Amino acid sequence: MEHANGETHSAASPSRRTLLLIGASLAAVPLLRPEHASASPVARAAAGLDDPAKKEIAMKLVSSAENSSLDWKAQYKYIEDIGDGRGYTAGIIGFCSGTGDMLDLVELYATRKPGNVLAKYLPALRRVNNSDSHDGLDPSFPGDWRKAAQDTAFQQAQNDERDRVYFNPAVKQGKTDGLRALGQFTYYDAIVMHGDGSDPTSFRNIRKRALAKAKPPAQGGDEVTYLNAFLDARVWAMKQEEAHSDTSRVDTAQRVFVRKGNLDLNPPLDWKVYGDSFHIG
Repeated sequence: MEHANGETHSAASPSRRTLLLIGASLAAVPLLRPEHASASPVARAAAGLDDPAKKEIAMKLVSSAENSSLDWKAQYKYIEDIGDGRGYTAGIIGFCSGTGDMLDLVELYATRKPGNVLAKYLPALRRVNNSDSHDGLDPSFPGDWRKAAQDTAFQQAQNDERDRVYFNPAVKQGKTDGLRALGQFTYYDAIVMHGDGSDPTSFRNIRKRALAKAKPPAQGGDEVTYLNAFLDARVWAMKQEEAHSDTSRVDTAQRVFVRKGNLDLNPPLDWKVYGDSFHIG
């Protein structure tokens, strides 16, 4: 995985653990004529990003940017220090030893499976949090991470922490703002890369910057106009850090879907990241 200059992961800032948890609001459903009363209004509504099929698309889109691959499940074993000041970056969403989310993940894994191969590193992970240090982790931590990644319990722990810290908050905020699946994805990709702390480039402040330019649908605004404002703010945030300076995951991916009006993120999807072409049929 790479931060946005290539193919490795874009971990978030050390404040990434601060979450913005806002309850989702339900989209209004048009009234059905009596003869269609047996159809479920919910089923007739467009699927959000938390629909299983849409969520799978979201995982593949992020993996295309993080790993230059649509095979996101192959990334449980990924681990590397990409030199961004956040220590080791690892797993399906780029949990970082320097930002606290890797520590949370390994703690969860230890709770579910005491004595696992990573449990012995918990004291070291607590020491190196908020730094790029490998103290107490080298030389065997990467190898043990890859061993743990073969364990379905560790894979499930990665899934659960991804959802708790990144996916669920992004989708909730997207729904609150009246955004459809594509808009919810723009939020998810942003929170994956930037976290949701108090720093100027965090997700919540990217959103605040967008709100200064346009209103989301929930406030009576046009969805495409708002998404363009959000992506403009996202590009600005990416350019504040050298590791994120390649903005193709926005320019030749998310903006492509916006321009095509594919606000429900329906396949087929074609996009590019860092010059590589991808397709979901």
